[in-house]
Amino acid sequence: MNLTEKSISQCYKYRGKIVNMRVDEALLPDGKVALREVVEHNGGVCVVALTDNDEIYLVKQFRFPYSEVIYEIPAGKRDGNEDPMLGAIRELKEETGTTADTIIPIGELYPSPGYCGEIIYMFAAKGLHQGEKSLDEDEFLEAEKVPLEKVVDMIMSGEIKDAKTQAAVLKIAEMKRKGKF
Repeated sequence: MNLTEKSISQCYKYRGKIVNMRVDEALLPDGKVALREVVEHNGGVCVVALTDNDEIYLVKQFRFPYSEVIYEIPAGKRDGNEDPMLGAIRELKEETGTTADTIIPIGELYPSPGYCGEIIYMFAAKGLHQGEKSLDEDEFLEAEKVPLEKVVDMIMSGEIKDAKTQAAVLKIAEMKRKGKF
């Protein structure tokens, strides 16, 4: 069965610095037409930075939509058509002051595929070297190192709610378990 839908028309409702929002008319596989609300986002990157002592850098920051401080791995939006690897290197340095000898891609994440076209590119880093943080002028966060096993426990208990952090950290935990990182 063909599951593909085709965009017939697009009507932008909002264009912003971070997201654009539009409503499309879509031709469904059965020939009917439906409306699809779409949030366009340039995409982002995230990095699981693992120390030689099996600790992960977590950042704590206030997230306005949830009105709470949450734990996340270092992450940020891509600048234009920036190569995701370069974005990951930049975000790791900005948020933790850390550079890495090795950084590898570990997959892509679609955070909300029902309405958003954002792709988050996930990376893992090791061989870390500490330097100075250089946060964006509107960015306020605290970075800390937490043992990998404790981070997994924080995910499983619901203390870490961020999807990209959950996915990337659990991937790294499994890769380490299998001796692949």
